[in-house]
Formats: sequence, C-alpha cells, structure tokens
Amino acid sequence: MGIKWAGVFPAITTKFTSEEELDLDACNKGLEAQLEAGVDGIVIGGSLGEASTLSEEEKFILLKETVKTVAGRVPVVFSIAEQATRVAVAQAIKAEELGASGIMLLPPLRYYASADETIAYFAAVAESTSLDMMIYNNPVDYKIHVTLDMFAELEQYSNITAVKESTRDISNITRMINRFGERYKLFTGVDPLALESIVAGAQGWVAGLVDAFPKETVAIFRLVKAGRIEEAVAINRWFMPLLDLDIHPKLVQYIKLAEVATGTGTENVRAPRLKLVGKEREQILKVINDALAVRPTLPEGSWGILEAQAV
Repeated sequence: MGIKWAGVFPAITTKFTSEEELDLDACNKGLEAQLEAGVDGIVIGGSLGEASTLSEEEKFILLKETVKTVAGRVPVVFSIAEQATRVAVAQAIKAEELGASGIMLLPPLRYYASADETIAYFAAVAESTSLDMMIYNNPVDYKIHVTLDMFAELEQYSNITAVKESTRDISNITRMINRFGERYKLFTGVDPLALESIVAGAQGWVAGLVDAFPKETVAIFRLVKAGRIEEAVAINRWFMPLLDLDIHPKLVQYIKLAEVATGTGTENVRAPRLKLVGKEREQILKVINDALAVRPTLPEGSWGILEAQAV
C-alpha cells in the first residue's frame, strides 16, 4: 500500500547530546510533539537532519527508532542523499527492510550529473524497492534541476509518486499540474513560499520551522485546504520572520535554537556546524522571542478539529 502523499511532513532535526552523540530520547520527544499537532508524515535524515554528518549506521538507527516511536500513526520517509548509485540503491533496500514507508531521494551529490545520468540514478533506486519515492527538486542548493522533460521520462516508474518542489519558482507547481495532472503529488519545500504554493495546488508541505512550531504549520495548511484563506494569511504573516530562517545556510542552527525556545528540541549540532554565538545568536534569538511574544491564538477549527478534513 502506497503513501498518502498529502499534508504536513516535518523534515525532522536530528538531536544530539553535548558530546555529539545521537540523543534518541530527545528525538522521540520531538516526534511526539509533531504527532500531537497532527502532522501527516515524518521525513528523517534530510539536510535539516544533518545527514551529511551521520554515518550510515546512525541513519539506520534513527530509522528503526523513528519507525518504533511512530508505530504506524503516520508514514515515515527515509531521505537518501548520496554520491554513488550503488550506495543509494543499497540504502533504499535496507530502508524498506527496516520498515520505512517511503523514500525522499536527492539527485547525485557533488558530481554535476547530466540529465540522462540523473534519470538513470533515480531509475536505479526506483527499480530496487517497492517503496513510494519523492524526488527532491532543489537546484538552488544541490545544483541539479529536475526539469519537466525529465519528470516525463520518470513517469514510467510507478513508485516515483511525489515531488518536493524547492526550485523557489511557485509557477513550477502550475506547470507540473498542467503537464502531469495528478500523476505526481507535489509538496512545497520552501517554508516562506509554502502558503502560496499550497494555494497554487501543492498537496503537501515538507516543512522546517514545523520542528519548533508544529501547530501553527498544520493550521496554515489545513486552513488553506478548508478555504479559510484570510485566517491562514494572518498566521502566515506572523510566521514569516521565522519561516525566513529556513532559507539560510545555517537553517539547522536557527531552527534548533527555535526548538529550544518552544521546548521541542535541543541546540546541539554536530561539527563542522557550531552553536550560534555572539551577535548572530542575539539576532536569531530576537527573531524567535519577538515572535513568541505575539504568538497568535489559532482560529477555532484550524488545528485538531480540522484533522478530519486534512487532505
């Protein structure tokens, strides 16, 4: 049975101890905060999850623990971001064995693969697993643009079912829908553009600031889908200074600092990342604390009550 690709799927941060070891207790606490808020899926091991600093063994430890904690309440999506096709294939096979519900797959890293090489990479992973797959299209950060023509070639792989749309061109959602209809389920992957992307037709949101503000994120999504646009816009306007933290190179540190402020996570990161200090820390804390000082009361029906209406 495939994933229902719809709703809010948090890109979960990986929690560490002060000694930079996995902090599974903190991971589980953060997961429960997301589930309580009514998220529709969980994405682990992505860039926000500091995947580049995790060993393969640690990624699978996180997957096993997440699957255990979530216990079937929502799908668990395992992120694969690798340089070698054979490594990506092996990880997809292992992820399926360990109970992942699906895979989020980036194009090949470091090597600037051509269109045919990128398609062959995606195809090899798709053929190795029965899991549903989401292609992460983020040419801004990862340099490879998965074009509409490339998605046309990928249509033949029935388990490539969703796209994390992070080109930062909202019109790309309309172009994808015009060309492919409902063949691909489209998720916005850029927090500051999320509301507009959902209005344009995105069925879901792979979110970042949701780690610290799960209820507000879920409320915006569900209000838009319920046609309560003005209420969603009001929350989004309050949220925007925080959402902007998602598009900075230090998004991990920024979002983790927000998690500390809301009690959903820890500030610890793994080197080469370092904790924020000095003026930068003060600036980000001001953004967070200014927002918390005027944190809105969510409109009646925007969270919890609307769960039955979630797409």
